[in-house]
Amino acid sequence: MLNLNRDVVVVGAGPSGLTAARELKKAGLTVAVLEARDRVGGRTWTDTVDGAMLEIGGQWVSPDQTVLLDLLDELGLKTYSRYRSGESVYIGADGKPVRYTGDSFPVDPATAVEMDKLIALLDGLAAEIGATEPWAHPKARDLDTVSFHHWLRANSDNEEACNNIGLFIAGGMLTKPAHAFSALQAVLMAASAGSFTHLTDEDFILDKRVVGGMQQVSLLQARELGDDVVLDSPVRTINWEHDEDGHRVTVVSERATVNARFVIMAVPPNLYSRVSFNPPLPRRQHQMHQHQSLGLVIKVHAVYRTPFWREEGLSGTGFGAGSLVQEVYDNTNHGDARGTLVGFISDEKADAVFELGADERKRLVLESIAGFLGDRALDPEVYYESDWGSEEWTRGAYASSYDLGGLHRYGKDQHTPVGPIYWCSSDLAAEGYQHVDGAIRMGRLTAARIAEVARVAEPAGV
Repeated sequence: MLNLNRDVVVVGAGPSGLTAARELKKAGLTVAVLEARDRVGGRTWTDTVDGAMLEIGGQWVSPDQTVLLDLLDELGLKTYSRYRSGESVYIGADGKPVRYTGDSFPVDPATAVEMDKLIALLDGLAAEIGATEPWAHPKARDLDTVSFHHWLRANSDNEEACNNIGLFIAGGMLTKPAHAFSALQAVLMAASAGSFTHLTDEDFILDKRVVGGMQQVSLLQARELGDDVVLDSPVRTINWEHDEDGHRVTVVSERATVNARFVIMAVPPNLYSRVSFNPPLPRRQHQMHQHQSLGLVIKVHAVYRTPFWREEGLSGTGFGAGSLVQEVYDNTNHGDARGTLVGFISDEKADAVFELGADERKRLVLESIAGFLGDRALDPEVYYESDWGSEEWTRGAYASSYDLGGLHRYGKDQHTPVGPIYWCSSDLAAEGYQHVDGAIRMGRLTAARIAEVARVAEPAGV
């Protein structure tokens, strides 16, 4: 058992926690990072499966993610553009694949008009309400007490248009059914990316990838921190009390006991309850955390001898709100002669296929991908399903969101420290919400808050 004395203990070695620790060390404070897993990276994880490098977790970089882009440059990491040449494929309500080019789905004119109307409404709300304090806007309660499903249908009677627009936030981002979260939560998701239009443009939101994988953001920061990062060390107890210098904290994990002044909980809110707090957290925190939950998505990786779809003039991109695999993209690695596809199965559809055996699930998934790209998709050399819902130290993907009515009710308190305990993850970000960019923003913000408090608390002459 390690016994450490530090200024700050960070719980969680994902991009947010490691960024906070790195910034705190720059500010002259000492840190210890305690990570439950046997690796750093949190919800980013670049692994090799059957000889193929796969991005098990988060991977894409969009142009608005300036904080992430700056850090990639600082760490010496390069990016490359996602392959997008050729035609995309849309499967509509009739179940027939249609090849198309451009930004708009090849739907009938009436559906196109309704989709444009809904996008304009959401763009307007995102611009008006913003990502920083959506709960404070005069429209917050009204938007937060109606589900996104019902908001869409209150503004359009075109079911195909509603399903297509719902896909971009429900299946595509929050990975929950559109009836399970509010219109305000959808507006926050759009505002966090700059606009709803950005979410509908895969060439923007899925612009680039990191050469060698996104997990390097964490690996390189952890390398700088060295022995200050302790793996295989889930935190069990946080004890704290006031003293004459501020707070005295003792954090007990499987491999270390750390005495400190501050704690950063750099894990998603659904994991806060895995730690025993003494004294217990306030009522407000207990209630708030019960209204935040992660969604569910299966990220499917299929690696082929060649990117055969390119030979047929296809980009590898496909959308189908009614399909089992609702989205599919070319995910071929930089410099790799093989071709890789990635597809996503969200919320209730994920529930359904997880009730099946692995072989039957694989068959149905590949058949769904083949519906976009043809029968050659049925026979990959490597097949893998990223199932973050079964990960002990994540339990869902991509990030947490509030249930119906929760955002306007609790959002204003989600950053409020409890004594020496600060909350820090992409789940709580404004810009970059639920992305690596948001995790880094939260890490820097939280580190700056603690550094300021620590500076003010220093005895005179120190």
